[in-house]
Formats: sequence, structure tokens, C-alpha cells
Amino acid sequence: VKGKLALTNNQVSGVAFTGSIKTAKLIQQQLASKDGPIVPLIAETGGQNVMIADSTALPEQLVDDVIQSAFFSAGQRCSALRVLYLQEDIADDILTMLSGALPCYRVGNPTKLSTDIGPVIDEKAQQTLLNHIKKMTKNAHLVAKITLTNEHQCGYFVAPHIFEIDSLKQLAEEIFGPVLHVIRYRANELDDVLKQINDSGYGLTLGVHSRIQAFSDYIFKHTLVGNTYINRNMIGAVVGTHPFGGCGLSGTGPKAGGPHYLYRFATEKTRTENLTAKGGNTTLFRLAED
Repeated sequence: VKGKLALTNNQVSGVAFTGSIKTAKLIQQQLASKDGPIVPLIAETGGQNVMIADSTALPEQLVDDVIQSAFFSAGQRCSALRVLYLQEDIADDILTMLSGALPCYRVGNPTKLSTDIGPVIDEKAQQTLLNHIKKMTKNAHLVAKITLTNEHQCGYFVAPHIFEIDSLKQLAEEIFGPVLHVIRYRANELDDVLKQINDSGYGLTLGVHSRIQAFSDYIFKHTLVGNTYINRNMIGAVVGTHPFGGCGLSGTGPKAGGPHYLYRFATEKTRTENLTAKGGNTTLFRLAED
């Protein structure tokens, strides 16, 4: 209620928001219903972030980048990897490597140097993730997980899981936590994979692992995604050196840290002056910002 009263205040001249799609839409509705001028909304929301790996991907680098992108920060980054598309030719080998690599990481108190993966943010987030894991355990194939112990009873810990699923359509919304979903695809199905990604409506981050430049270029040109990461992890963009932001359900733009971001907070004013009236022979055009 307090948030709604603040948004409908006539002195609000704009809103910059980072968070869930549901909350961003609620803010949008409240701003639209308030009296006074129409004000801008800059929203950065989540994404059904996908990584695509073809048969030329370097296995060791791919596995390392998948683990970092999906599970570091307990998967609670807007840019975190949610869905891994593996070309069928390498799927078995990569899944075997992921199954061996995942248990090597330690879940625990994030203040300890020995900890790799900490808890999620609160009980509500924990319960949502546990419900999803329960659903996936019934409807998907469990590839690997980290087994929690008694030390994890105190805190909102969620065991990292890797599930193999059949289609992106099985995920109706973003799963914000340490759960990775893997989908196999054939080389001749790439266009269908890209269509599934675009049809999801999300467009924040995308990963590509391939040693064929034309493959990476093709994916970049045919996906509606704000940030594409090639042969590296998908997390850790530094605002100020690496512009970051999505489109569609993932944000309004422009990119934070990009050359157009500050302009979104400004109101453009133009001034056109006929200098002939002052004895000149030109017309002066000026653009100012408030």
C-alpha cells in the first residue's frame, strides 16, 4: 500500500526498477492510473536465460561456464543460466561431466571461504524452488544434485539440481534459483530452438559455446536478446564497462551502463530560432535537456 501511494504521488517524475516481471507490470499499471504527467518507467526484470552448445564446444570450458552461470550466487542473478541446449552428439558426455562436477561444489555459509554456493534470499523463495524441484522430479529426468546435510537446516538453502526436460514449453516462468534445465537438440533443429527462445518472450541473456564463428554469429543475429555471451559464462557484467539490459519480458531498455541510459532520465527540449530577424542569415537549432 505504501508503495502504491508513493507511485501515484504527482511529484514522481520517473521510476527505475529492478525485480520481477509481475512487480514491473504492477508498477506500470499504477503509473498509468495516476493523475498528472505521463512518466517513464525503466525496468530490468528476469529472463528464461538460455545457453546453446554445439558439438564443437570445448567440454571442459563449457562445463565450468555452465556451473558458474547456473549455480553461483545460488542462481539468484537475473542473468543466471536457466536452460542449457546441448547438441545431441555431445549431450551424454557433457551430462556425465556435469554430474561429476556439480557435487564438487560446497553449499554452505557464504561468509566462509570454503563455500561456493550460499542460501537463497528468503523462505518464500526457498519454498517456491522446492515446489518446482518436486514437480521436476516427477516430470523430468534428474541428472545430478548436491545432497544437503544437517548443517543446512538453519538457513534458506536449496540443493542445486540439474534436470533434463523435453521442451522449453515445460517452463512457464523463470525459476529464480539453483536449478538448471537441459534440453537436447539435433543440428538440423537449430532454427526451431531459436524460435522457441524468441517465442518465450524473454530476452535478457544468452550464452553460446562453439568453435565455429558462423554458428555464434547466426544465433546472435536470429535471437531477440539483450546480451549475448560467447564462449564464456553468462554472469558478472560490470555496469560502466559492459552495458547490460534486456528486452521483451526482460526489460524496457535502454541498457544500464550504455551510452543512452542517462538520456532516459532526461526530458528533451528543442529551440529553433530565425536569426534573420536579428540581421543574420541562418536558422539556429538547439537541443537542451532538463
